[in-house]
Amino acid sequence: MFRNLSKWCLNAVAATLLLGTLSVNAQDEPKEAAIDGGGLFSSQCATCHNPHKDGTGPKLSGVRSSWEEATGSGDAIIDWVQNWESAVAKYPYAAGVAQKKATKMNKFPNVSKAEVSAILDWVDAQVEPGPVKADGSGGAGGSEEEGGFPWIWVILGVLFIVIIAAVSGVRRQLKIAAGEETSDDSLSYGEEFKKWSWKNLRFVLIGSVVIFISLIVVALQGLGRIGVVENYQPSQPIDFPHSVHAGDQGIDCKYCHNSVTKSRTAGLPTVNVCMNCHKQVAGNDDEQKAKISKIYAAAGWDGEGYTGKTNPIVWNKVHVLPDHVYFNHSQHVVVGGVDCKQCHGDMTKMESTAKVQPISELNKVEGNIVLTRPTLTMGWCIECHAEKEISTGSIDTKGGGYYEEIHRRLLNNDEELYNKYLEDGKVTVKELGGWECSKCHY
Repeated sequence: MFRNLSKWCLNAVAATLLLGTLSVNAQDEPKEAAIDGGGLFSSQCATCHNPHKDGTGPKLSGVRSSWEEATGSGDAIIDWVQNWESAVAKYPYAAGVAQKKATKMNKFPNVSKAEVSAILDWVDAQVEPGPVKADGSGGAGGSEEEGGFPWIWVILGVLFIVIIAAVSGVRRQLKIAAGEETSDDSLSYGEEFKKWSWKNLRFVLIGSVVIFISLIVVALQGLGRIGVVENYQPSQPIDFPHSVHAGDQGIDCKYCHNSVTKSRTAGLPTVNVCMNCHKQVAGNDDEQKAKISKIYAAAGWDGEGYTGKTNPIVWNKVHVLPDHVYFNHSQHVVVGGVDCKQCHGDMTKMESTAKVQPISELNKVEGNIVLTRPTLTMGWCIECHAEKEISTGSIDTKGGGYYEEIHRRLLNNDEELYNKYLEDGKVTVKELGGWECSKCHY
């Protein structure tokens, strides 16, 4: 089994290079190839749609083929999802669909063509379930999300090992039969491997070091992905469009998240805050009225007065930091003057519920500090502290006197350090201790 060392080594190197090339190519594939259609359906569509039964919106199973047959275009359904009004203007079929239900389709301009296709692929792959108990979620009818460990690779690996062992055994027996080798039936495979290893100790050591380093690299890469939660977007009990409230209506973030200037948490609006407007705003169509009715149920409002029978809304938390991390909203918003969009993105354009925005999207927002580390990671925070200036020049520009006192202390205690800090014309959070562990960790 262990003869012809050079051939074995060349084959092993070739196999390693081939696997490495395949791995790199797989990683370099466009992200669209790995789009999670089921996850997108849960976060974007499940509030109104189900694959196999009508809800607030129609069932989605087979909808793509129906649109393609009726319009002659595979992009028609995508246009409808991204902006139903423009689809109505382009396709007569879309105009007919728009009249079938009183409720109007939400617009999803931020959902790409590839993502819409992934959602429809997932929907078409769902098997219609039998009778299930109604859970009120309006979800995918109890279908499970795809995923899990790729056992196929383990099985293939075992098969290859078995094949290699069998072929090598046959090859050895053929050589013995041909008189090229002498048979030593007293040696087991383990003993023969040990003998071969001692004979080729240098190659064994080199191979062991390569394997060890490879395992370390894989482990470190895996550790680097722990805690990265970009694009996390849980479903919510009520579809809250920030684009309508913060965008169209111009409601200030601090009106709803009213503890952001005086607490470590931004806070979620109580149902009483919602009722300040929605006592008068009951909705313009059936879909809006159905959503706002959940607010009325939570407040115990029957249209004329409060009944006292409430049904609290349970929101799902989007941004969750580890227990050992301390973050104070008021410190950043009031003292640091950080705009909400730096971390949360431009909420005036968010039609769906909030999510952990990826750094690539945050960097597109005008006025944001351009960062490189994944959102909500430690690298993201310390990179921002290294770039964010708290005050320019030698005077206080925030108007509260806080930074003026810091400048005064620096100037009086260490003028050389103070001048060094101002070489770039600004004083950053890092330069005033923003990288000290105790600033952010308990």
